Formats: sequence, C-alpha cells, structure tokens
Amino acid sequence: MSLSPPEVSGRLWAIAAITGSGAFMAMLDSTIANLALETIRSDLDAPLSGVQWVATGYLIALAVSLPLTGWLGRRFGSGRLWAGSVLVFLLASILCAVSHDLPLLIASRCLQGLAAGLMVPAGQAVLAATADRRQLGRLMGVVGFAVALGPALGPAFGGALIDTTSWRWLFLINVPVGVAALIGARSQVPSGERFPQARIDTRGLVLIGLGLPLLLYGAAEMGSGHISILSAACSALGAILSVLFVVHAMRVGEPLIDVGLLMRTRFAAPVATAGLTGAAMYGGLLLLPIFLQRSLGQSPTEAGFMLLAMGLGSAFVLPVAGTWTDRFGPKRVSLAGGALLTLTTVPFLSSAPLVFGAVTVLLVARGAGLALAQMPAIAAAYGEVDKTETGDAATLINVAQRIGGAVGAIAVVAVIEQVGRSTPGSAYEVAFGMLVVVSACALFSATHIAASKQE
Repeated sequence: MSLSPPEVSGRLWAIAAITGSGAFMAMLDSTIANLALETIRSDLDAPLSGVQWVATGYLIALAVSLPLTGWLGRRFGSGRLWAGSVLVFLLASILCAVSHDLPLLIASRCLQGLAAGLMVPAGQAVLAATADRRQLGRLMGVVGFAVALGPALGPAFGGALIDTTSWRWLFLINVPVGVAALIGARSQVPSGERFPQARIDTRGLVLIGLGLPLLLYGAAEMGSGHISILSAACSALGAILSVLFVVHAMRVGEPLIDVGLLMRTRFAAPVATAGLTGAAMYGGLLLLPIFLQRSLGQSPTEAGFMLLAMGLGSAFVLPVAGTWTDRFGPKRVSLAGGALLTLTTVPFLSSAPLVFGAVTVLLVARGAGLALAQMPAIAAAYGEVDKTETGDAATLINVAQRIGGAVGAIAVVAVIEQVGRSTPGSAYEVAFGMLVVVSACALFSATHIAASKQE
C-alpha cells in the first residue's frame, strides 16, 4: 500500500493561487477580446481586416516569447521572470484600455501576448521547483482550474461587459487581479535561483522564434477557415524551421531549449499525452460550434453555452483530478480521462439526432475527460525532471500543447473542407471520427506514463 501524499502547506497553496491568477488573466485575454472586434472597429473607425490583428497579434506574440522562458528563467530566476511578466502584462492592459487608435491597440495587445507567453510557463516552473513531486497534482489542479476557467468565462463575461460598459473594461479588469497577484508574490513567491552566466542560443532563438509563430499563425488562419497559399506557406515554413531548431538544439552544448528531455520516455510520454489532448480540445472547440449550429440548428448563443458547459466541466473537475493524481498516481487518472474523452466523443459519430439535454451531458463529461487526461500528464512530466530543468520542461510542455492544438484545428478544417465538398452529409462524422482517433492516441500514450512518482 502506497503512503499518503504529503500535505500541501498554506504557502504552497498561496503560490498556486497567485501564479494561477496570472494564468487566468492570460487565458481570459486569449478569448475575451474576440467578442469586441466589431465594437472596436466601430469605435475606432477602423477596417475589420486591421481590427482582426487585435486577436491575432496577441496569439502570435505569445508564441514569440514562449521559447525564451527556459533561458530567461535560468538568467533571472523563474519567480522574478513571472513577476516581471505580470507587471508588463498589467501595463500593456492599461495601454490597451486607453488606446485612441488601432496601431496603439494592436501594439499593446502584442506586448500583452509577449508577457503572457512567459507568464504561464514561468508560473508552472515556480510551482514545479518549489513543491514535492507528490504535491504537484493538487497544485497543478489549482492552476489548471484557472487556465480552464479563463476561456470558459471569457465569451459570457466579455459579452456582459460590452453590453453594459465599454470594450475598454475588457482590459481594465486585469488591473485589480494583477495588482493583487504582485502584492501576494512579494511575500509568497520565491524569486528562484539565478545563473547570470547563462548564455543565449542566438541561432536557436532565430529558428524557433520565427518557426513557432509562423506555424501557429498559419494554423490559426487555416483553423478559422481562411485556407490560402499564404496560410499554408506559413505553416509549412514554420514546421521546417521548428524541425531545424530541434536538429540544432540536439547538437549544441547550451541550447535555447533542452529538447534532449524528450529523449527520456518517462518525460516524453506525458508531454505527448498533453499535446494529443490539446489537439482533441482545440479540434473540438472548432468543430463543435459548427456542428451544433449547422446540424442541430442551435443559435450562436445556445452553441456558446454548450461550450461554456464543457469548459466548466473541465474547470470544476481539475482540483479533484489533482487530488486523485497525488493519491493514485498520474497514470491511472490520465488513463481514466483518456477513456472518458474517447467515450464521450463516440456518440457524435451517430447519424441519429441528439437531444439538447444529451448534448449538454456529453459536453460536460467531455470537459471532465480533458481535465482528467491532461492535468495528471502535465504533473507527471514535471515530476520527471530535476528542479534545475523545470524552465525547459515548462517550455516544452506548453509548446506541445500549442502545436497539438494547432494541428487539431488544421485537421478538422481540412476534413470539413475536403470531405464536405464531395459528401457533405458525412463530413462531421469523419471529423468526429478523427477526434476519436486522437483521443484514443492520448489514451495509448497515457499507458506509458510512470505509474507513480515514487517509481
């Protein structure tokens, strides 16, 4: 019989809550501004093609800074990096709120994205470097709750703010949250160990600094249905540069990101699981609204509430998943989540119509399956590295999730576009079948996660 996991101290809970608040702001801002694009266009008298960069610029900037997390964490300490990125995020939020023209708003959103790309993995690295491995499940569950709750609440909360106040309050709401986080961090969040002599891998930075944003930009364009020569070329060039970065990083002594961690099966398996569940999640977030509106005749508002139900299913299961992970080990919980994710996707393959209540139950359960599959895998990955490697581990985990999400979105669009042209009736069945396969692959990769952190 395994020993009970150690109790989590009040300070560790405080660190999880504080760093989780930063993740909440970053994820909330990834979705909340999308609803305001038309309002911003009208208020600033700008073309919609330009206003679109308020959303796109944030996501691309986030991808630009993400690869720097490991090196900056070593250079300045993960805690200092997290606090600095929160401060920059707050200043950028204020600039967004007071922007009087579109160029300033886009520049401020890009600055927000740069800070967010550092803030989320740096916060995870702080937790992983501070806590015992047998406490990571519960602590990551708290952070995961914040990460899942941000996108879930974003559309509904943003719509209410736009209707009652102004789009500028979409950014000002970050101020009290961020100020409270910084005040709490002064006494609770450790600064982290510094290595001032850490050198930056310039060639690696150029390769991944260009490759990852190009890949994610092309994927975002294709995922939103804008398939063109430009989006395909960006995706292809980004993929090539990213592969060249991996080859380069394996050959140099001090790479920007230690991709050699992926040579460890006990680390690679949970990272693969996190990436595959990311593909299942973002592929589903793209496919489900289209399916609910076109096939089931739901209104955009009804479809939005369905996605909110799925997000809340993830958010409220995550703390429970964290407790189970520390008690029973990440493998069992991730396997259960992968099985639930697969089983709740299978019913959408049926040509028989689904009633509203059944769809709601399925989506809540699907959200729970995503949480149970992904969060234990992330905790397991951090449990397999030394405390000095947490910065690189955080970068690799977040990159895997984003690439997985991009691939999932591209694949869903490709299926709908290509299959829909020849046999429109079967396009959704094929797309959901693909998500079932991805979910089953996540279930398979979870079988290679270490059974417990004490092994």
